[in-house]
Amino acid sequence: MYSIIPYIMAFIFGSVVGSFLNVCIYRIPRDLSIIIPSSRCPSCNSPVKPWDNIPILSYIFLGGRCRACKARISLRYPFVEFLNAAFYVMVLWRFGFGWHTLMYFVFCSALIVIAFIDLDFQIIPDRITLPGILIGLLTGAFLLPDPFLRYSLLGFKTSIIGFLVGGGLFYAVAILSRGGMGGGDIKMMVMVGSLMGWKSVLLTTFLGSLVGAIFGISIMLFKGKGRKTKIPFGPFLALGSVITLFYGQEILYWYLRGNII
Repeated sequence: MYSIIPYIMAFIFGSVVGSFLNVCIYRIPRDLSIIIPSSRCPSCNSPVKPWDNIPILSYIFLGGRCRACKARISLRYPFVEFLNAAFYVMVLWRFGFGWHTLMYFVFCSALIVIAFIDLDFQIIPDRITLPGILIGLLTGAFLLPDPFLRYSLLGFKTSIIGFLVGGGLFYAVAILSRGGMGGGDIKMMVMVGSLMGWKSVLLTTFLGSLVGAIFGISIMLFKGKGRKTKIPFGPFLALGSVITLFYGQEILYWYLRGNII
């Protein structure tokens, strides 16, 4: 019974942070303050009462509508809250307690914000990636484990190499694609490399490209979209980063085992 309590607390904490992430997703690309004013209905601009701002539950109790104007509230809001809460539970389950756990909480939340902002505006804000790079270099050197060597620290050297590989690889892709890759994607992968090392950059790139290609082919086949349709790459890189964080070690062992045999 007591063993499940930390996971319940992680879920509650994650959902509360997820509510704040919704604010960031809406306001950051619009250059609005994420602190003031308080949360408001995007339709009628009425302030959201504290009892109507309970993560996930308020959406259910209100029937997905604003109490003041009855306008429909996007399902994205509870989804982001639930997604962030689920990530926090997975981080705690995967990595246990420690300073690195808090860092991975922040990392997963940053990826959620990046994915949804890029989905809406095709940008990845520097306000997220640049601090993430600095924090990644500092924590990668002293706090974070290597995703592929779970009981070893990432180390400053590996973090720097990840920084260089993430930036260099995607900068080269940006040049070769003649603008097909944006600066935000480059900075995002520098952040990923700083936090998780160069092997994580390669696996994240592979997984993101694979899922992105499947998605791109699907919308061409089923929605009749052309090859020149712009598809933001950030959400796929974010997904690849999360998979690498949680299962990078297993994927590497599976790949090596298959090739050795």
